[in-house]
Amino acid sequence: MASPLLVIGNKRYSSWSLRAWIALKSLGLEFREHRIALYLPDSEGEILRFSPSGRVPVLIDGELTVHDSMAIMEYANERYGAGKLLPESVEVRARVRAVCAEMHAGFPKLRERLPMNLGRKPARLATGVDTAQEIGRVLDMWERLREEHQALGPHLFGASSMADCMYLPVVTRFRHYGVELGNHPHAAAYVEHMYALPDFQQWRRDAAAEQEVIPGMP
Repeated sequence: MASPLLVIGNKRYSSWSLRAWIALKSLGLEFREHRIALYLPDSEGEILRFSPSGRVPVLIDGELTVHDSMAIMEYANERYGAGKLLPESVEVRARVRAVCAEMHAGFPKLRERLPMNLGRKPARLATGVDTAQEIGRVLDMWERLREEHQALGPHLFGASSMADCMYLPVVTRFRHYGVELGNHPHAAAYVEHMYALPDFQQWRRDAAAEQEVIPGMP
């Protein structure tokens, strides 16, 4: 049986693709990947060849097609990861899923005004009050979780979990848009740790080799 196929968008821009990809890498799963350049005239039709939702990422595993980053992570974690990306404790698993769901459904201004752009040279970008509030919520969350779990490891809940996969694109946003982290030392250390992950550095190298550039990105 062929290894699973993960269909993704541009590595420079597609934050949701990064979330699913880094989860599969964190599990040590051997998988194939197929990249579709987004925002081109034929992009939608190409995506629909693989994804019933018309969005990426999508995971194809034999006869099964799983779309949406969260669903891909949950499926791969159960099927191939022996639950590795979720803590053993029922209570802590609930907290991991809660912060994942908050990222999945929330922070609209942060997404809109600080889109993931790995081709951007790190530089400060002025944001409005609403965006600053969302940034503050993320930093306060990271600070509290890292302080609470620092004895267990360098990730949000100590060991690597789905929460880290969900927030890695936010780490890149904070780095590339020069978000001030000085008042959140634990969160700042977390940003440095996540950005330096070898698998993410491979993603960055692939992103740097891409030729497509989306005009008008901040």
